[in-house]
Amino acid sequence: MARIRTIAVLFAAATLAAGLAGCAASVPDSPGRSAGNGSSALSGTVTVFAAASLKESFTRLADRFEAAHPGTAVVLSFAGSSDLVTQITQGAPADVFAAADARNMAKLADAGLLDGPARNFATNTLEIAVPPANPASISSFADLARPGVRVVICAPQVPCGAAAETAARATGTALRPVSEESSVTDVLGKVISGEADAGLVYATDVLAAGAKVTGIPFAESARAVNTYPIAAVGPGRNKQLAAAFIDLVTGDAGRKVFTDAGFGTP
Repeated sequence: MARIRTIAVLFAAATLAAGLAGCAASVPDSPGRSAGNGSSALSGTVTVFAAASLKESFTRLADRFEAAHPGTAVVLSFAGSSDLVTQITQGAPADVFAAADARNMAKLADAGLLDGPARNFATNTLEIAVPPANPASISSFADLARPGVRVVICAPQVPCGAAAETAARATGTALRPVSEESSVTDVLGKVISGEADAGLVYATDVLAAGAKVTGIPFAESARAVNTYPIAAVGPGRNKQLAAAFIDLVTGDAGRKVFTDAGFGTP
């Protein structure tokens, strides 16, 4: 079944046909749980809303899931965690939600929109991304506060923005960003395009960007570690596929994908 991927969810057009053929078995490399109790076949569509920083890793896992289960499709929607929470609470169809922090997952739990407890599967820390030539000569977190340095960060309600605020408070650094973005990929895009001298993104984003940016680690990032949880969404239409996909993400295969991408373990 052809892959469908979206960066944003268009509510009026989001009609998903989620067919289920028989019962389901566990995903390979995901020991211990089964999504069903009779048939070895899964079928239908599972819609996964995931934090923007998970795009590369979740794309790999979706390909693995579909290969292991012919007849299934994984629809991936990536955006800032806070934007995804807003979409889900307003009725956007999602079977699974993966956030970049516990705070945004808690919003769905408090609203009664989760089907079971969330499971932590990865951690991430911030890193300074600069253009390859590093025109502003950034070498430390404190350098981001120098006059004339164009810094871009995530908005405070976004996990990467909350982490940036935590690091700034811990070091007594007053950041004066030229813009606050709704996702970490937007911050990275500003740095790559030359619109910013520096941006606070995740270490995994620097790694994925390759030669497009230079990453500058800073010790203060250890004070703002983000833990990533995943959970099934209560109103989701395909609970068996949702459970199987979550098993893949939290199992050995998922752990290797995240480690390869630079994530830490919870």
